[in-house]
Amino acid sequence: MDEYPWLKHYPQSVPSRLNYPDVPLQQLLADATLAYPGRVSLSLNEDKVTYQELERLSDHVAGSLVALGVKPGERVGLFMPNLPEFVIGFFGILKAGGVAAAFNPLYQAAEFIWQARDAGVGLVISDAAGYPLMRQIRQEAGLKQLVVAGDGVRLAAGDLRFSELRIANNQALPQVSPDDPVIYQYSGGTTGVPKGVIATHRNLLANALQFRAWLWNCWRGEETLLAAIPLYHVYGMLLAMCLGMVLGATVELVPNPRDMKAFQAAIQRARPTILPAVPGLLGMLANLAPDATGVREMRSLKVVISGAAPLPDGVRKRFEKLTGVTIAEGYGLSEAPTATHCNPIGHPGKPGTIGFPLPDVEARVVSLDDEVTPLPSGQAGELVLRGPQVMQGYLNNPQETSLTLREGWLYTGDIAVMDKDGYFKLVDRKKDMIKSGGLQVWPREVEDVLLRHPAVADAGVAGFPDDLHGEAIAAWVVLKEGKSLKELELRTWCKQHMAYFKIPHKVTFVEKLPRSGVGKLLRRELRNLS
Repeated sequence: MDEYPWLKHYPQSVPSRLNYPDVPLQQLLADATLAYPGRVSLSLNEDKVTYQELERLSDHVAGSLVALGVKPGERVGLFMPNLPEFVIGFFGILKAGGVAAAFNPLYQAAEFIWQARDAGVGLVISDAAGYPLMRQIRQEAGLKQLVVAGDGVRLAAGDLRFSELRIANNQALPQVSPDDPVIYQYSGGTTGVPKGVIATHRNLLANALQFRAWLWNCWRGEETLLAAIPLYHVYGMLLAMCLGMVLGATVELVPNPRDMKAFQAAIQRARPTILPAVPGLLGMLANLAPDATGVREMRSLKVVISGAAPLPDGVRKRFEKLTGVTIAEGYGLSEAPTATHCNPIGHPGKPGTIGFPLPDVEARVVSLDDEVTPLPSGQAGELVLRGPQVMQGYLNNPQETSLTLREGWLYTGDIAVMDKDGYFKLVDRKKDMIKSGGLQVWPREVEDVLLRHPAVADAGVAGFPDDLHGEAIAAWVVLKEGKSLKELELRTWCKQHMAYFKIPHKVTFVEKLPRSGVGKLLRRELRNLS
């Protein structure tokens, strides 16, 4: 059996192996500053920050953090959307020797408190919108210091404005090793309980360089990257922010892509060449009229990546027809922050697959029975990975670490199939498998059939206990605007397109499905929908 069949089909300009410098992650910014000091690194509306300014401001922030008592290895939180202050603060934390813990700014109190306490966060840099929540829960979350980016709020005694951290200072900065932790990123992992992924400077640097090598048609110092995916998520952190630094690109920040008017204006203004995206974002763009604001400018795109969730075929076809740009679907996870697979760039690849492993990534599909034996092409099993971006483990959770990292391999919990050419296709999550009447059913394949119905806009499937079948199959369905559909009609459709034992026993029509900030279906929350 050929262990690495994908290497035969790699794009000619993409190497199978890379050399990784022995430096901390902030060296990416230093190198870009040296090469392109006057080039705009960050852009948000009329606010522009050059590479030289980004390097200088993050130095000042680092010095201020050290003066505030941040020690090497200390965790500093970021609680804001895609703003220049996020990037300045991120690199400032790194230069101070700290560990960045980025949180979703849409979190409610309980979600933030649990993760902040688990990570041991003492100082949080928030935007003005998030400050009231931080101030309200500071004691319960164990927060000692709050820093606020932006005006419009009155600060409590002792709290600081981010502008105060940006002032020049002569504070000495610590030495940072590439083997030091750089982020604690919270992930659902193999259970529904959030776990803090520990990743080092070396891990993130490797992944940024792997993906830069994958983008064979992009040129350093010439690209514009549209950052509409959240930087607080590892996908945006790596494939928008860090990749932007590697390329010396201008990163156009989009704080709220759901504001379509502002989003389209950003596209029109930036004329981006690179767009890392999630299916929901691509779906919004695919629904634009051909003469809508920003559509013409999307034709300047050279690279469009879709990740974080499966890309519906209808969205792919509509987007590609509208823009003339081929979408490359990829795959990654917080435990290997972030990308491990991608379809070839500038090539149709194989739609519906996650493509090939990136340079230096080893991937196997192993037996679900013994969890060790590699399976030949065409057989489904658990996807396991090995590569320089794989995490060090879970924070404060040695038991989950030992289940996920085994003899150098990362067990992803995803069920996959590899074809003879080395393309990988995801079947579903291992934990989501439904055993109905003794037969295996993967929710994703049922969802795929439901989504092909012309009246269905979104669908989620999960199992529930059943005396007769062991587990029965339930579906939650969102209809397209103006469409109507009865449960019997949908079940009849299913009978025409799948085996009888995969047909949902129960269908519930709902207004929307629970999804994460990057569009991933929160399957465990489906059962709470009425």
